Amino acid sequence: ASPQTQTKRPRLLGGYSQLSRSSFFCSFFPFVMAASQGMFAARRLLASARSPAALQTRWLSCTPARKQPQSPVSKPTAGKLLAKHDNCRVELHEGGVAVVHLDQAGSKVNTLSKSLSDEFFQVMRLLETNAEVRAAVIISAKDNDFIAGADINMFTECKTKEDMINISKPAQEIFAQLENGKPTVAAINGSCLGGGLELALACTYRIASTSSKTKFGLPEVKLGLLPGAGGTQRLPKLVGLDVAMPMMLMGGDVRPAKAKKIKLIDQVADKFALEHAAIQAAKGLADGTLKPVREPQGMVNKLKRMVLEDTEFGRNFVCKKAREQVLRATNGNYPSPLRIIDVLKLSAEKGFGSADGYRAEYEAFAELGMTPESDALVSLFFGMTNAKKNPFGKPKSEIKTVGVLGAGLMGAGIAEVTVKKNHRVLLKDAFPEGLAKGLDTIQKDLTLDVKKRKLSEPESQLLQSNVVGLVDSDPFWPKHFAQADLIIEAVPEVLELKHSVIKDIESKTPKHCIYASNTSSIPITKLAEASSRPDKFVGMHYFSPVPKMMLIEIIPTEKTSKDTLAAAYAMGVKQGKLPIVVKDVAGFFVNRCLGPYSDEGLALLQNGADVKTVDKALKDFGFPVGPMSLVDEVGMDIAASVGRNLKDDLKERVGASDDNLIAEVMDSGFLGRKTGGGMFLYPKTKKKGPKEVNPAVVDIINKYRREEKLIEHEHIQMRMVSRFVNEAALCLQDEIIAGPTVGDVGSVFGIGFAPFRGGPFRFLDSYGAQKFVDRMLMYRDELGAHFEPAQILKDYAAANKKFHSS
Repeated sequence: ASPQTQTKRPRLLGGYSQLSRSSFFCSFFPFVMAASQGMFAARRLLASARSPAALQTRWLSCTPARKQPQSPVSKPTAGKLLAKHDNCRVELHEGGVAVVHLDQAGSKVNTLSKSLSDEFFQVMRLLETNAEVRAAVIISAKDNDFIAGADINMFTECKTKEDMINISKPAQEIFAQLENGKPTVAAINGSCLGGGLELALACTYRIASTSSKTKFGLPEVKLGLLPGAGGTQRLPKLVGLDVAMPMMLMGGDVRPAKAKKIKLIDQVADKFALEHAAIQAAKGLADGTLKPVREPQGMVNKLKRMVLEDTEFGRNFVCKKAREQVLRATNGNYPSPLRIIDVLKLSAEKGFGSADGYRAEYEAFAELGMTPESDALVSLFFGMTNAKKNPFGKPKSEIKTVGVLGAGLMGAGIAEVTVKKNHRVLLKDAFPEGLAKGLDTIQKDLTLDVKKRKLSEPESQLLQSNVVGLVDSDPFWPKHFAQADLIIEAVPEVLELKHSVIKDIESKTPKHCIYASNTSSIPITKLAEASSRPDKFVGMHYFSPVPKMMLIEIIPTEKTSKDTLAAAYAMGVKQGKLPIVVKDVAGFFVNRCLGPYSDEGLALLQNGADVKTVDKALKDFGFPVGPMSLVDEVGMDIAASVGRNLKDDLKERVGASDDNLIAEVMDSGFLGRKTGGGMFLYPKTKKKGPKEVNPAVVDIINKYRREEKLIEHEHIQMRMVSRFVNEAALCLQDEIIAGPTVGDVGSVFGIGFAPFRGGPFRFLDSYGAQKFVDRMLMYRDELGAHFEPAQILKDYAAANKKFHSS
């Protein structure tokens, strides 16, 4: 698989860290730039003091995955029922504390939908007018969710800025009433995001569970928006501008320990003692014995707050630096982070919580809601949501034990994302050294999760105990694989080797066991020829690095059963991936589109374009990494192999550049970052500043120069983008993908096609099919037949149709 980009997954609306270019970039977008295998090689190496045998012994376990026992803590006795609605109920407890249980009907999570919001407003009025009620607790009845954010469907129904204001302004007013009414405690377990966090901020006091599922955030920026229910006012007032700004600009999650440290919450409690702790806090607030301290403590914190917020110099400095870093990371393609900075700057000047601050918030919220960038990002959000719904239904049997073949970068990553979902994993490699590296990789990643407080130490140890390390020389490995329900193969891309492995493994596994190959280039049908159970054979193409990349391509053959597809799809979703179903053709979907795109990049170099200029043009378009840098990260040899595999199928569509160019580059020993040089130089001692172009490769390129034509900035962008988009359209035309949304999700989360453009089909709708066809025809006449537009594009242009209805 070619390295691509990842994001972090945008949740329903709703990390504190230093705002830097890299941290902003990784957290803001719904993807993270995937680095190559070479980039990650160093951290995969085994410490010399540790022997492979010792590691294997340490990790060897036959115990099935099991959850930790939970200590039974009794909940408070149910109080007197005050009110019951479809989505919430209210009980009155001793001491005059009302407990509001949020439980959105027909949903696994709570969202601030219109129905829940209306009921909540009714409840607040009831509590304010009921003399028996002295204080209130707001808690969720869901297992791992407080409020996951707003109902995004409300935004898609808005046609004007006034419609958006009519969402934001009333929410501000309701939360203002909550803030100024009787004392309230937000008892938070699970996701507290977007509007959910804005509600919690309006409460008098906040207590969070210590559960690993509990997290806080304002991820509206990932939808091209900003917090619209008072979040831009209450958060900086509570935690300070320097802490609040990164949270809003990056949209990342904050865990309970960090939330308490930055004063976002007041107290933590065990999940099972949360309601009791909240009731006690509410009593203390009501009788005045509990008085939260909101002012900065200590001379340093007071001075910092005063300088950064109360002086014009401080405000200008913070906002200027933030704006510079946003522009470097986004090339100015995303309006929402810039508007967040504007609103925070004005609010700091006028006072957080002022009428001017709230007005600036709802006006900016409305303006952003009408931008094409927000439309595109919201469309991607719905595409992601749909990708998590299994179109094949529920699998007939549960997958408990997963065998992973190959402990290299891909295999170790697949094992890691699988064991984290409480599956028993059999990680098998041909050699002890390879297994040791794979196990060490998993252990380091789990240890890092503990440091980031995503896992507790006992949880990490439990996960490690559920990875069984095996090698070919172990006489007992067949006994372990006799219990496997799913095999995921990630061995080298050699057909004969894969056929041999398939036959061997199928002879050791039970008849119900599914066999999935992670191949990136060999047709699944050809691999399945070696299978004795073709109905149980499927492709599961992951992207590198697996723990970070969200996309997975599910590739069936004509003989793959529906239940096998259901199981493979369900596994992908459980692993935290976005599955797309792709027809079994060369390159599947992502690499099939990437081939013509990369081919045109080399053709541009032959036409006289500069390596750095090509990279910059595509980054300006919105790709997270330029095509020349990408081929260095992937590796010239791997890129060339993918191109060869596409040649028979795509013919002239991957024949614009001269094959001899890349061959000579490889013959000269320049394979990319892993060899210290490719299109760019990668010295062992890293130098400050931008990468230097490899002069030896430039000399090779010059041997293959052609007539200089169409290499201006816009032409560079459109020549490459049109090749990618046209191939995506051909995939839709040839039913390689099921629909335009699948193509958009695959492109954005597969190679990082500009998210603010929504993917190739959203881009076509915005650019215009006729305009796009005209552009391709011009390039065809000037540059060759590989620019012939797909028939589906011509048809849509003639009918003035769009690929998306909204």
